[in-house]
Amino acid sequence: MNLIVAVDEKWGIGKNNDLLFSIKEDMAYFRATTMGKVVVMGGNTLRSFPGGKPLKNRVNVVVTRHTDEDVIAVANLDELFCALKDYADEDIFVVGGASIYHQLLPYCKKAYVTKVFADGGAEVFFDNLDEMDGWTLATKGEEIKAGDYTIRFDVYQNQTVKKYGE
Repeated sequence: MNLIVAVDEKWGIGKNNDLLFSIKEDMAYFRATTMGKVVVMGGNTLRSFPGGKPLKNRVNVVVTRHTDEDVIAVANLDELFCALKDYADEDIFVVGGASIYHQLLPYCKKAYVTKVFADGGAEVFFDNLDEMDGWTLATKGEEIKAGDYTIRFDVYQNQTVKKYGE
């Protein structure tokens, strides 16, 4: 399992159930990285998508108490791990929100992190991987200018991946 996230300089990820930034280069990176894959999210993240609809051309797995015919709805992590058993680990991407990221972080092998060099005024934060035991920066991307922002696409590696059911 992997995750993909965009963070500000304080590792902030959201405000008012929305992203901090809308950066076309980051959206393109997200699309390219997750297209044809399995995306795992919480119910609030699904509702934050345009029209509250699942992402196209991906298997959408939602940890929620509600059901939707266009997603695989699971009530808890046990059901989630059961639902994911038929998919290759490298094809699974956790896409939010904060609670889901935090709960699934120990099970993720890689974290695809878009770093935005700005303060987005976040209310919700991601765990700072630079300060977490077991996580190392595997690939440091080039800084690029993206509209009004400077961003970088980094990949972190988890050296202590927890197996499902542990």
